[in-house]
Parts: sequence; structure tokens; C-alpha cells
Amino acid sequence: MTTLALALTIVNPATGALITEVPADDASSVAAKAALARAAQPAWLQVPLSERKACIERFRALVLRDLESLARTMTQETGKAIGQSRNELNGVVGRIDFFLGAAADATRTQTVFNEGGMQEQIEQVPLGVVANISAWNYPWFVGGNVFVPALLTGNAVLYKPSEFATLTGLEIARLLHEAGIPKDVFIPLIGAGEVGAALLAQRIDGLFFTGSYATGAKISQAMGPRLIKLQLELGGKDPTYVRADANVANAAESLADGAMYNAGQSCCSVERIYVHESIYDAFVSHFVDTVKTFKIGDPMLDTTYFGAITRAPQLDVLDGQVEDAKAKGATLLLGGHQLPGPGNWYAPTVFSNVNHSMELMREESFGPIIGIQKVSDDDEAVNLMNDSRYGLTAGVYTPDESMAYAILSRVNAGSVYWNCCDRVSPRLPWSGYGDSGVGLTLSSYGIQTFCRPKAWHLRSV
Repeated sequence: MTTLALALTIVNPATGALITEVPADDASSVAAKAALARAAQPAWLQVPLSERKACIERFRALVLRDLESLARTMTQETGKAIGQSRNELNGVVGRIDFFLGAAADATRTQTVFNEGGMQEQIEQVPLGVVANISAWNYPWFVGGNVFVPALLTGNAVLYKPSEFATLTGLEIARLLHEAGIPKDVFIPLIGAGEVGAALLAQRIDGLFFTGSYATGAKISQAMGPRLIKLQLELGGKDPTYVRADANVANAAESLADGAMYNAGQSCCSVERIYVHESIYDAFVSHFVDTVKTFKIGDPMLDTTYFGAITRAPQLDVLDGQVEDAKAKGATLLLGGHQLPGPGNWYAPTVFSNVNHSMELMREESFGPIIGIQKVSDDDEAVNLMNDSRYGLTAGVYTPDESMAYAILSRVNAGSVYWNCCDRVSPRLPWSGYGDSGVGLTLSSYGIQTFCRPKAWHLRSV
């Protein structure tokens, strides 16, 4: 394999300080690694599912063994608050448990017809070599949604962590290999966009990407003629409606966390809130008071809620949305500016009196910023919720279950929430409408997505 001469610089976004430099891939090393994965996959497929599961069970145990050091690594390179890093690692253990429990049933060969000597079966055959271009905001969750079921179903994985979560990606590889996954079956690729581009050029059987719409659209254009499995999770502009009959305090506290958790750097963060006019002022007041209780500080401290912004360029995006909203008449209630000091920091920001002429209500923010808009009835709320090119998640707060179903059935979103938000379950498919992407992960469907169905026609003689 080519010896790597390139280096990737890893910087702490909370301090701006250099953490380390790690060797990076180039086009030739990516090609060599892809060839290794291609050669190794047939033998991995022949390993019984019980043994592949045993490897993932050992991986699960190793994650728990090293949880504190893994959390510190993730916080150091992404700026995520340490408590939230621990939450992600504990959460990924639950996802692993789901995949372990569901893999056999999801991939079992089904007999769908057996009559008159003719039998018909559907077999689930692994794709082969899966490319996994993962994200920095939840590197364990987003990566694990792909590589765990991909490995269980007999695929080899070429795993490119985000350049902003490289050390975490290398830790994932270390633990998988320690757990018994062959090194040529799970191979990390290290680098920025040029490494991702080199990966696209390889002979792969499936591409699973999480990131921005702009990058996803370029990937789709490049990969379309290849006619391989393509899954793109491209974020959202997730709305929630608070009806007149909602518990104001409960809704405000829940949505404040839903908007601000991980400094708003979540695909399913609440990014638009619509509140019935009869409770609007009370909701906004309680929402702002709740956000004020969230502590900003050193991400390594257990008391910190707001960590740093992982990517420095996002600060300019947030500034642009703030200035646009102010210029168009929104009322700034909290924040609205970068915070001083080294590193990438942004004040939690809340606007009222917003509307859909503002970028804040139309373009993904991916930061600790939220607009709260007044509506007069359910129909206006639904129309505004659907006035978006995205459709990842949406929610409603009301004690009336029938009204929640009636409203959410009209909203274009892959996941919908009643009296909750910013939640992902391994038991449910994760997918989106519109510019939120194509394909899915999670659930039994998210295991089968790493397979192709093979139809068997069997006549006894």
C-alpha cells in the first residue's frame, strides 16, 4: 500500500489550538484500500452471521470500556459538550443492541410461495463494498447507522470520517479491529473533500453519505450514471407547531433543548417554531428564560451545555442569517453575535416576529439560532411547515392526540413527533422528503438497505 506523505491538521474548535497531525490518504492510497476491501469481502461474507454478531458484541463492550476516553476525544476535536459526547456513546450502544437483535430476522431468506412443486424465495444478498462518508456532528451515531448493519450483513466498508472528526473515526476503526473485524473489511480513509472524491471514483456497490445538500447534490450527479445504491441524508429545516391547547411551559422547555442541543448542530434540531397567537407571548418568554439557563463554557466541564461551533465558516452563515432577519424586521430577543476569545463560539440566539421572507426561516442554520413565528390556526401552521424544500422531521405540541395525527399526516416529513422533538430511534426508519435526501438508515429497512434481494424460483423434479 502507498506510504502516506500527506498530513491532516486537527484543531480544537473550542480553543483554536493544534491537537495533532495525522497521515492522510491520497488518490493512490484510496484506490489501494478499495482493492483490499474488494478482495476481502467474499471471505467476510462466508463468516456465519453468529460470528459477525460476536465481533459487533465485542465492539459494543469495547465502546463501554473506553467510553470516557472516547468522549474526551470527540469533545476535543468537535467542541461538543462532554456530557453530550457521553450521551452519544451511550446511545450508540442502544443502536448496536437493536442491530444485533434485528439482523437475523431482517436478512432471513423468505419463502413467499410453495405450491405444486414450485417454491419462490427472497434472499438478502450483501451489496459488497460499501462506502461510508460520515459526519462530524454525531460521528458515532451517523457512522454507526451505516457500518454496523453493513458489517453484520456481510459487506466490507470503506469508512471516511469527516475531517472534523478524524480522531473519532480512527478510534472506531481501532475498536472494530480489536473486536475481530478484519482490517481489510473495515478500512478508514483519512482526509478532506479530495479523499471523498477519490472514494467516489472507486468500484463500490453502495454509497452512504451524510452532510450538506450542496455536497449531496454533487455526489448524486456524479454517481447517478453508476447505478449503485445511494443514500443521502442532507439535513433539514425542521419545524414544530405549538397549538393553543399546549402546555406552554412543557413545550417551551422541550423545544429550547430541541433547538439548542449540541449548539444546534443536529440534522433534526428544531429550526422553525410556529406558535398559536393566543399563547405566543407566554411561550416566547418561557422559551427565552429556558435558553438563558443553558451554560456556555469549557466543553470538557460536566456543567457545560453549549460547546463550540465545530466549523469556523459556519459562524459567518449564522451572522448572515442574523443580519438578514434584523434587516427584515425580526425582533432579536437573545444573542445574535459571535462570542469573544479563541475558538469558534456563537451566542444562543432567539428571534420573534419572524416570517418566511427571512433566511432564518428558510435555509438550514446548523447553529444555536431559532425563529419563532405567530400563527392564527392549524391550517396556517401546516402551510408554513410545508413551505420548505426540506422534509426531515416535524412536530406538534398538543394534548389532543387526534389533532396531532390530523396535523402531522398533512406535513411533508420523514419523521414526525407528538409532544417531543430532536429524537432518533433505531427501531424507526430515518429518511427525508425533498432536499433532505434519498434512501434511509435505521429500522429493519435500514438493515436490508445494505442488501439486494435475490429472487429464487425453485421447482422440484
